[in-house]
Order: sequence, then C-alpha cells, then structure tokens
Amino acid sequence: MPFYHKLGSIPPKRHTIFRKPDGNLYYEQLFGTIGFDGMSTNSYHQHRPTQVKDIRGSYDVAPKIAIKNNMKSYRLKGFQVAPTQDYLESRKIVLTNSDVNIILAAPQAKTQDYFYKNTDADELIFVHKGSGKFRSHLGNIDFKYGDYLLIPRGTIYKMDFDSSDNRLFIVESRRPIYTPKRYRNWFGQLLEHSPFCERDLRPPYELETYDEKGDFLIKIKKQEEIFDMVYATHPFDVVGYDGYSFPYAFSIHDFEPITGRIHQPPPVHQTFETDAFVICSFVPRLYDYHPESIPAPYNHSNIDSDEVLYYVDGDFMSRNDIAPGHISLHPAGIPHGPHPGAAERSIGKTETEELAVMVDTFKPLMVTEDAMQIADEEYYKSWLE
Repeated sequence: MPFYHKLGSIPPKRHTIFRKPDGNLYYEQLFGTIGFDGMSTNSYHQHRPTQVKDIRGSYDVAPKIAIKNNMKSYRLKGFQVAPTQDYLESRKIVLTNSDVNIILAAPQAKTQDYFYKNTDADELIFVHKGSGKFRSHLGNIDFKYGDYLLIPRGTIYKMDFDSSDNRLFIVESRRPIYTPKRYRNWFGQLLEHSPFCERDLRPPYELETYDEKGDFLIKIKKQEEIFDMVYATHPFDVVGYDGYSFPYAFSIHDFEPITGRIHQPPPVHQTFETDAFVICSFVPRLYDYHPESIPAPYNHSNIDSDEVLYYVDGDFMSRNDIAPGHISLHPAGIPHGPHPGAAERSIGKTETEELAVMVDTFKPLMVTEDAMQIADEEYYKSWLE
C-alpha cells in the first residue's frame, strides 16, 4: 500500500551530494520493486552496499511435494511442527504453488549469527505465539501476538525473540502484497469503509546504524536456494531513507470487522491481496442480527480457489474438533461448509470470539511431505452425519 515514510537523515534532493561529518560521501541506494515502476525507497549507507567478499555455496530449500494434484480436504495440526533452534531451519513449507509458499515455523533462537534476505518473495509473517524485535536495514519494529509483519522482498533482516516459545504462520508471496484495492481511493489512501487505516500500520521506528567492516554473513534466498554470501561491511549501515517500500506491522486485533443483518461473505474479512491470492482476518465480532439469520457460514463451492484457514484462538463455531494452530485445506472444485450440527448451534448466537487467518489461492495448492507429517487424513470425512 502506498504511504510515505522517512527515518533518519537524508539530503534535501535525491541523487545529490550527501556528505558524512568527515567530508566523505554517504552511498545512496534505490531499493525498488517492479523494475523502476513500483514502490521504492532511497537509502543512504555508510559504505557501498555492493561489497561481496565471498560466496560460500548454496543449498536447496525447495519443498518436497507429496501430493501434486490434490482433491482432498485436510486438517494439519500446526503445533505438531517441532521447535527448531535456527530461524530458517524452523520454516516448514506445508502448502505451495508457483505463486505462494504457506509456511509454519517454531523458532527458538533469540538471535542469529547471520542476516536473511528473500530476493524472490514478499513475506507476511503472522505471530501466533511469541514477541520480540524485528530488525532490518530499514529499521526496527517491535512485534507480539497477533501481529502481521509485511516484509518487502529484498529486505535484509533478522528476528530477535524474547523467549524460545514461538509460533509463526508465514505466507511467502512471489507477487507483491498490498492492501485491497477497494479499500483505497485513487491516491492510495485508505477509505472510510476500510476495516483499518494508516494509523493502524506500524512502520519501523528506529534505525540501527553500524559503521563496521568485517565478515558479515547474509543468507539470500533465490529460486528455492539459500546462498551464503559474505559482505565486507555491516548490512545495517543505513543513516536514513525515505519512500514507500519498507516493512511494517499490522495487528489482527486492530482489524475492525464488517457485519450485517445476514451472513457476510469472506471478502468482508479481506486484509491483504495479490493478483494470485487474498488474505483475510476473522476476528471477534457481532453475529448477524436478522431475526431469522443463520450465523454459521453457508455451504459453498470453491470452484476457482483453494481455501486455507489457519486457526489462531477462540471458539471456531463452524468446525468440530478444531484447535489453535490447526490448518484446514479445502481444495477448489468441491463444496464445503459447516460441520454437522454447526448451523443449528449457531442460531440465536449473538457474537463470536474466533480468531483466524485465511488464504485463498487462485492456483491449486500442492501438499508437501512436511504437511503429511502433521496431517489428519480422515478430516475429509468429517461432514458425514
């Protein structure tokens, strides 16, 4: 979403002389997307950001596909993913297609001895459990339970956790992630009917600026490989920047639900979008208030999209035997809806406390080997009476 942010010290004009106190130049870098046509940021560095000392090799991180052409509904028990000390090793891709990786992670490390950069994809990290500080070359953001962290591709970052008990739901998108177009005017400002506004978005609030030379390991993801690249200067050497491309946080607790007299369709919960999938937030809200309403969702066919629902907290009225950390996958082409008894139970209810994140993809999702290790293969029978 286009909104302007400035942090640190910058010169009055782009591409002009900007000197350090000792008279030497700061080094300008354009950090942009979609060639020179997308959102960008101009940053100013203590050292040239181009100094690669060594490439130590690479290793494959492509997901291993268990089911390529899936027509089966699954429930994945996400909290069964074992905690792992290393942040990158903890990331387990459970569902994937050419546009998106859907990832579960349970990192234990409070800090890392490397920096990370994803050159292929924007990352949207939902913090289910844990808190800490997201640190990047464009500044720092404090995060906690319920936060989305939107990280533009190319951002150099690391995550410092306050404890070892952390659970993350990550959407890795090969398409840029934006706020929904229908929430914005033609200038890009969020409109009055939007369920959130710019005040709810938390950009970086502090810069860590290091003037250091040495060996700095950056793990860079490109085309499903991680490259270990050693830079000659600290990647957090930015003294200032301004522009429109930078990480920011948004709390699911700041999403203001849209309700109505009868059941509202999933697009009212939409929070982010790409041209390949959408992301929705289901939050505590008042139920439908028509005297004859059925608050439970109606049966519907996903003819054009796979539906992924990540359950965070609360009472999931439309599902039986669902717990926090579970993921339901309902593939395109077959109908799904509330479990037996759920519609009847919902009648007369006035509110829900459910909290969940939904991802609807327009291309079919493949199920990975990591997903099958936590899969309930009998879930597809749960609609039988």
